[in-house]
Amino acid sequence: MSKEQVRAQFGSHAAAYATSTVHAKGASLGRLVELVAPQPGWRVLDVATAAGHTAFTFAPHVAHVVATDITPEMLPVAARLAAEKGIANVTLQTADAEELPFAAAEFDLVTCRIAPHHFPHVDRFVAEAARVLRGGGLLAVVDNVVPEGDAGEYVNRLEKLRDPSHHRALSVDEWRAAFAAAGFHVLHAETAPKRMAFQPWAERMGASAATIEALRRMLLDAPPSAAAYFQLVEDAGELAFHLTEAILINRKPE
Repeated sequence: MSKEQVRAQFGSHAAAYATSTVHAKGASLGRLVELVAPQPGWRVLDVATAAGHTAFTFAPHVAHVVATDITPEMLPVAARLAAEKGIANVTLQTADAEELPFAAAEFDLVTCRIAPHHFPHVDRFVAEAARVLRGGGLLAVVDNVVPEGDAGEYVNRLEKLRDPSHHRALSVDEWRAAFAAAGFHVLHAETAPKRMAFQPWAERMGASAATIEALRRMLLDAPPSAAAYFQLVEDAGELAFHLTEAILINRKPE
């Protein structure tokens, strides 16, 4: 899928990200702030901000946050949320994660949460984050990660069927390699299961009834290695499954 198609896909579903429980209230938000320990004088860049949830979580702790997204329709949604929350130190602008329109060494912290699996070239995003960070600055990434091998490819096929803008979720080892290639030092890495209610997850990107049924069948018929990853749960007729989310904190050398 091209970046123009990604813009179109997210633009038509922008409002859903304002109320998405996974994006607005996920456990990784508070944990991210705890691990990063933001400082009052920091200037922060939040990449692929969507409805702005990560930017707004950091805003009370820092001097200023610049929140960017490749999809212009996301920014009015984020602006409304900022106004509702009374947040005045966040600037919103359109930007490509792989070609950031900022000067070198402009930020103390770059964040990116639940978005890199949409990027065609994660290595370019990581290199751009390194460029715009000052020496000693932090890159904090939260994203879904997959197992190595066939199980990981199965998870990615499921995600791409549900959302054609999905490019590829990486394994933790692939993330470590990308950070090392850009010169980062990994300070902390952790993973946690993330329970997903099937129906809201399937519907968020506007999947058809036929696609939703195909997604259900992929989960129920998953091979053993992928089934172990999904940890399916059926409760009173409602299907839920698990994805694995990683939090990865990196430092740029001084």
